[in-house]
Amino acid sequence: MTAALGIIAAGFTAGALLDRDGRRRAGWVVASLLLALVLLLVDQWDSVPVEALRDSPPVAVVLAVLGLLVIGGLAWLFDRYPVAFPIAVVVALPFRIPLELGGETVNLLVPLYAVVAGGALAWLVRKLKGDSGPAPSEDDPEPGRWARLMTPLLAASVVLYAVAVIWSSNPERGIQDLCFFLIPFAALFALLLEVRWDRRVLRLVFIVLVIQALLCAVVGFGQYLTRELFWNEAVIRTNDFHVYFRVNSLFWDPNIYGRYLALVITVVVAVIAWVRDRSAALWLSALAFVLWLALVTTFSQSSFLALIAGIAAVVALRWNLRAVLAGLAVVVALGVAFLALGGGVLKFDFDRLNPQTGGRANLVTGGIELFADKPILGYGAGSFAVAFQEEVAGSDAPVAESHTEPVTVAAETGIVGLALYLALLVSSLFVLLSGFRTEMPGLSRAGDDGDSGRGPPVDRAAVFAAYLGLLVHTIFYAGYLNDPATWALLAVGYGLAFRCRAT
Repeated sequence: MTAALGIIAAGFTAGALLDRDGRRRAGWVVASLLLALVLLLVDQWDSVPVEALRDSPPVAVVLAVLGLLVIGGLAWLFDRYPVAFPIAVVVALPFRIPLELGGETVNLLVPLYAVVAGGALAWLVRKLKGDSGPAPSEDDPEPGRWARLMTPLLAASVVLYAVAVIWSSNPERGIQDLCFFLIPFAALFALLLEVRWDRRVLRLVFIVLVIQALLCAVVGFGQYLTRELFWNEAVIRTNDFHVYFRVNSLFWDPNIYGRYLALVITVVVAVIAWVRDRSAALWLSALAFVLWLALVTTFSQSSFLALIAGIAAVVALRWNLRAVLAGLAVVVALGVAFLALGGGVLKFDFDRLNPQTGGRANLVTGGIELFADKPILGYGAGSFAVAFQEEVAGSDAPVAESHTEPVTVAAETGIVGLALYLALLVSSLFVLLSGFRTEMPGLSRAGDDGDSGRGPPVDRAAVFAAYLGLLVHTIFYAGYLNDPATWALLAVGYGLAFRCRAT
């Protein structure tokens, strides 16, 4: 029953992404969110939190009323002040709250769920009142063939994941991923496509993003000085045995905190690259340095790789792509030489490499084994941890995912899911890179600010660089479509490339 409901909810999500009628799309979004809530209640009916609510009807009623009041208040706010929605998304986007569900701790983006629900309700109200939403101008380019495929591929990814619950070795985790991540994030994507991304909105979003990152950095610095974390017992125990101390600020995982800082630093660097005011450039450089110091306290290798990729993209777009590629080639060559001198690594001695990567090498090889066992459809949605323990490492092995997104996709959904994932990556890059040859000084002979006639292309450069950094982080960690930042960046990038560019 839950698998069938999941497929229906994924179908509603596909309608929200693909339907061209604005009123129907708003209806699909609301319907998908409501059905996801129903599906969660059915799936978790015997769990401790739901059982506690069933045993205390007054408490359940009070919580339901409070939830409706919050969502209704947000809907009124977003309907009256549309600019409040993207700002609220930026504020809520990074924060996950750890909750006990199904016998394990699940980190849920509860604030973001409320923002998405309020935004969906406000969107439906506007459509019922006849608001047609942002209309493209005559100067807007049409998406190319690959760019047009991005939204259908996103819809297909959600549907495939829902169908993969049927044969999953861990269907409960698959349902949770579908309802907590894919469906609400797809709704977020659809909602952000309706935002008018003019200079005022982008400026406000940037200011809020910077202030929030600084606050998180202050918390992280405090944790580093006091050697005390708010949560995550696994990290706390690990810190007791390491010579270094990792912080997570207001986040659950230091790697996710590091990813957040890396993306914000990338956006700040993009603004520095185009800003004309020297004093503003100095202040922004100081800001980037403070955030970089905060990133150091995470000791997240994947986050540093993401930051390098993002900054390299900014430099390539602003100044010279060929110079950046040459520099990266030199760095790769030096890295290969270092590993060769270290011995064993280039011979794929994973037993030696595994301790140096915190156990990730074994997770990767185990994921490849799982893919080889079931190469067509994989072990099913959300199945990696259970399949890895049952088929590879034993039930005592501590594992949640492969920490390498392509390997997780291949192990869970086979070659079908892997092909869909790779096609989505290609399509998303076509979207975000559309028109760059004439807009970005580093890619063409365009003027100092590009030839698009819409001012410095710093907004699109920042979105692409942040997305590239995020993509690198997911390859070396996890969480591509399970991260709302992916959907948000794709929506903003699409909106800036193809809709309302005259604004």
